[in-house]
Amino acid sequence: MKRESSVEITRRDGLTMLGGLAVAAGTAGGALAQAGSVPGLQAIAASKGMRLGSCVAWGRPGADRGSFANPAYAALLVRDCGLLVPENEMKWQAIRPSATSFDFTHMDAIMAWAAAKRLPVRGHNLLWHQPKWMPRWEEKHDFGANPAQAAARLLVEHITTVCARYGTRIGSYDVVNEAVNPADSTLYQTALSRALGGPEATLDLAFHTARTAAPHAELVYNDYMSWEPGNAKHRAGVLALLEGFKRRGVPVDSLGVQSHLVTQGPDTRAATAALEGEWRRFLDAVTAMGYGLVITELDVRDNKLPADIGARDRAVADFTRGYLDLMLSYPSVRDVLLWGLSDRYSWIEGFEPRPDTARRRPCPYDDRFVAKPMRAAIAAALASAPKRAPSNAVADGQGHRR
Repeated sequence: MKRESSVEITRRDGLTMLGGLAVAAGTAGGALAQAGSVPGLQAIAASKGMRLGSCVAWGRPGADRGSFANPAYAALLVRDCGLLVPENEMKWQAIRPSATSFDFTHMDAIMAWAAAKRLPVRGHNLLWHQPKWMPRWEEKHDFGANPAQAAARLLVEHITTVCARYGTRIGSYDVVNEAVNPADSTLYQTALSRALGGPEATLDLAFHTARTAAPHAELVYNDYMSWEPGNAKHRAGVLALLEGFKRRGVPVDSLGVQSHLVTQGPDTRAATAALEGEWRRFLDAVTAMGYGLVITELDVRDNKLPADIGARDRAVADFTRGYLDLMLSYPSVRDVLLWGLSDRYSWIEGFEPRPDTARRRPCPYDDRFVAKPMRAAIAAALASAPKRAPSNAVADGQGHRR
C-alpha cells in the first residue's frame, strides 16, 4: 500500500524528537515491565508452528520512526516478533535510483540489525507493478530498438541482483505486489510491461527469475483484496491471475493477503458474520489451486466507529479476532505479518484520516507503546489456532516452501 517518503530533519526538530523519544522509551519500558510473564506474540505463534512478525523501517539513530534504530520501537520488535519485513526499503523507488545503479544502504542496515537479533526477514517486494509506484525514471525509460529484450534484461537484472545479495538470508519474497486493478479486474500496465509485451509476460518473467535466483524461497503474489464489501472485482481479478499462473506453469507458491482491514460499524459480530461466507469462498478457491496463504500486512482502519477510545479499541480488537480466527483456520497460514506495531508510526493516519479528526488506532500498541485490546485479540487468536504440522522449511529456517 502507500507509504510516506523519508524527509530530512533540522537540528531543532531532531532535539524535539529526541525529547519525545525519551518519554516514549520510558513508557515502552514501563509497558514491557508491566507485561511481566505475559508471553510475546512470537512465543505464542511458535507454539502453534507459526511466526508473528512486523514491518520495520530504516531510521537514523534517535529519529522518531518505526525503525530498528529507535530503542522504544526496537524493544517491541524484539519482544513480539519472530520475523521482519522492510516497509519501504526493498522497493524499486528505494534501491533503484537509476536504470544502471542500486543503493542498498538502508536495506543492508535492516538486514544487519535483524541478523544481530537472530530475526529472519521477508523480502518486500521485487516488483510493485503499478506505474505510480515504479520509479519515475522507469516510466520514462527509453527501451531502445528492441524494447522487449531491453525490458526483460532490466527486470531480470533487478531481481537477480536483489536475490543474490541476500541469498538464503531471505526465505520468502513478495515477488509481485498489487498487479490487479480493483476497479475492473484487469492487470495494470507499466512502461516495463508495455515494452515487454504485456503484464502477463512481465509478471511471469518476474516469478521465473525469482525461482532461478532464489530456489530456496517461498514466492508470493501479494495484494490487498479484502473481505469488506466492494472488493468483489478485485478478488475476481486476483483469482483470474492465479488461475493463469497455474495454467502457464508459473512458479508461484502462495498468495499474500495484505489484510488492511476496515471496520464496518460498532456491531463487529454482525459484520464478521456477514463477511465470512464470501471471504471463505475466495480463500477456498485459492487453496484449491494449491496455493499457500500468508497474512502479510495486517492493520485495521477504525471506520464507522465512535471517537471514544475504549469503544473503538474494543471494536477493533473484536474485528481483528474474528478475522484471524477465520484466517488461521486454514493450515497453510504459517506467517502473520503486522503492518507496524505502534499507532505512532502507522501509514494509515496520513493515507486516510478520520473525518472527526480523532487519530487512527490501527495497531496493537498505541502511540506511547502501550498494549491495546487488539494485541490481546491477536494473542488469543494465535493461542486458539490449530497447531501446524511440521513444514518443509528451508535449510536456514527462514522461510517455508509449500
